[in-house]
Amino acid sequence: MDSLVIVDAANVVGSVPDGWWRDRRGAAERLRDALPACAEGGLPGLVAPPLEMVLVVEGAARGVTSVEGVRVVSASGSGDDRIVQLVAAEAAGRDCLVVTADRGLRERVQALGARVAGPRTVWGRGAGGESTGSEREGGERDRG
Repeated sequence: MDSLVIVDAANVVGSVPDGWWRDRRGAAERLRDALPACAEGGLPGLVAPPLEMVLVVEGAARGVTSVEGVRVVSASGSGDDRIVQLVAAEAAGRDCLVVTADRGLRERVQALGARVAGPRTVWGRGAGGESTGSEREGGERDRG
């Protein structure tokens, strides 16, 4: 069974100070459009292909549509709560990696057996962003 990678769009987009706050939906779409490269090539040192890539969006980014290689899930409320629901419902019996720097979310998904990694796991690995050194990692380093 393919590994599951769930990306916290708000947290990953917010980790790079590139003006994302002026166009949250556009920022989420740019991240979505860059993720197929990660889905196709995997995340070296963390997840090998084949994998299922899921991008969870919330707020102003709701309604961003899926593209080939990336399933987009719009959270009706809290994106963190939706990510926890996805891990609980879809990660049983398979490797699951959640990409976020949110400490509280990390604890919640790790309690369900998921692994976690920070935003740089996808930013700079085909996801359009250069690592700026100013990314918020929640005090934890990437595992990749």
